[in-house]
This record gives sequence, C-alpha cells and structure tokens, in this order.
Amino acid sequence: MKENRYFQMLYLLLEKGNMTAPQLAKHFEVSVRTIYRDIDILSSAGIPIYAIQGQGGGIFIKDNFVLNKSFLSEQDQNQIIIALQSITAVNQEDTSVLLSKLSSVFQKRNTNWFEIDFSSWTKTGATKNVFHIIQSAIFKCKCVSFKYYNGNGEVTKRIVEPLKLVFKNTDWYFYGFCTIRCDYRFFKLTRIKNLEMINQGYIRDVPNQIFKRCEHFEMETIKITLLFDKSMSFRVYDKFIDEITENSDGSLLVETIMPNNELMYSYILSCGDSVEVISPPSIRQEIINRTKKIIQKYQT
Repeated sequence: MKENRYFQMLYLLLEKGNMTAPQLAKHFEVSVRTIYRDIDILSSAGIPIYAIQGQGGGIFIKDNFVLNKSFLSEQDQNQIIIALQSITAVNQEDTSVLLSKLSSVFQKRNTNWFEIDFSSWTKTGATKNVFHIIQSAIFKCKCVSFKYYNGNGEVTKRIVEPLKLVFKNTDWYFYGFCTIRCDYRFFKLTRIKNLEMINQGYIRDVPNQIFKRCEHFEMETIKITLLFDKSMSFRVYDKFIDEITENSDGSLLVETIMPNNELMYSYILSCGDSVEVISPPSIRQEIINRTKKIIQKYQT
C-alpha cells in the first residue's frame, strides 16, 4: 500500500506541479505527518522532491525530472503500448515514432500485433473517413450534418451533437444528441451520407450507460429455430456460438434469438435453399411469401 501511495504521489505532483501537504494528506486520507515521512523516503531514493513552507510554498518535483521505466510495472508498460497501438489503428495521427521509442525503452518486441481496416472486402474505406470526421467533431465539440438512411428505408437530414464513437457487435456507430428529434440517438456509420462538420458548437455531457438508456437502439427480437445443411457450417459458426447442435447427418440445428426485422430475413434468404425455418410458423410463412414474390419477379 505504501509503495502504491509513493507512485501515486509522484504522478500527482508531476501532473499538478505543486501541492501542499494538507492537500496530499486529504487526497490519500493519511496524516500530514505521514506525507512528510513519504517525502523523506522518496528523497532518500533519489527523487528530486522538495517541500517549501510558508505562503506560496508547497511540495513539488524538480522540473527536469523524468520517471524511469522501473517505476512502471510490466502491466503499466503493456497498457501504454496497447493504448498507442489503438490510437494508430483508428486515428489519422501517426504514433509509430513514439511507439518505437517506448518499445525500445520498455524492451518490447511485438508491437505490431493487430490492425483495423474500416472497409469490407468489397467496399472502399469510406467509413474510415466518416469515422475521422465524427472523431474530429467530438474533440472540437462541433455539430455534424448528414443524410441518414434508417432501417425502414426512410431518408432524413440530421444535425447531431456527436458525443461518442461506439463499436458494437460487428459495426461502428456514433452516439449523439439529434437536434431534429430532440433526443439521443445511435447512428450506424455505413448509413451516413454527405457528412460534414458544421460551425455550430455545443456543450453537453455524455450520459451514463448509453446502451441501457437508449430504447431506439434496442431491437424487437424473436426466438427462432433454423436447420442448416452441413455445407453451410462455415456461415453458421461465423454467426452463432453456443446455440448449435450438430446432427448425425452433419446438418446443424440452431436455436437462437434474432432481431425481428429485415436483418433476419436478409440473412435467412441469403442462405438460399441451404437453410429451413423450423419455427415459429409466422416466420416460416413470411419466408414462403417473400420467396413467392421473388419467383413472380422472374416469371414476368
């Protein structure tokens, strides 16, 4: 506990520049006498920490002092490296030089272990550009204007105060306050067109537990049972995890919960005749109706 307090005190003084003994004592919930004892211990360890009494005085560390890598644990070092890698992966700024320097200091070799690509196998990286415009707008507290294509096929013009970029399941979204709807909303990045940051500022804090409080992100779901041919195993294991039962003939029975919307029907129909809806009857009938409409299109 003492060692942890020493490190925290160093970081705090490096950040604040100057603090009084009573301030430090209150922060760490110890006595002023304990703080002065800690200072003596740090000083004897070679840390240039000083205490000046009287008005305008306080406790401070010499300006040119730099923390040695030994003050950072193995876990601390790994977290710093991972943070820099994350910035490089999703940011336009190149942190490779800084990453290389710290990797040498920390004696880390494997610093190139993951990569993020915003494009799909068949699309360009347009989503990456949308990501960076929204990111910049969040940092500058500026609104964004865009056309949005929702799940019902409607197209609306939106002006939104962007608050947070979110990656959920397999897609990027951003969360913000929509000035048109006068409420918080999630927006899928791939459905955003004609995006631009506008010269309209805002001041708004990010609400806590954004997924729980935003009913508009929640989808109506339905319990469904699907039977896949064994040739579809790669797609089944891509999408489902614990809901799969393998039959003796190699076919795969999936009992799961899916969103009761176009996403579900698109997925089922994309599997062609390699999947059968076992239940519920209502979804089975809807697939029949949609298949008939498809046939009619090709017969006319």
